[in-house]
Amino acid sequence: MSDDKNKTGSPDRDRIDVNTDYERQYWTRALGVSEQQLRDAVDQVGTSADAVRRHLGK
Repeated sequence: MSDDKNKTGSPDRDRIDVNTDYERQYWTRALGVSEQQLRDAVDQVGTSADAVRRHLGK
């Protein structure tokens, strides 16, 4: 399922999409990490926000 690019409101809170600018910006701010740290975490544990939080110790 792909995002509707016309709806740029709040991102999906369950999944992290590092390929969409506004979602990547949201998650780096929300988790207090750099873009590279976010990408590395998603590469290691997948796109689940809960899994990424656990991995980052958040």
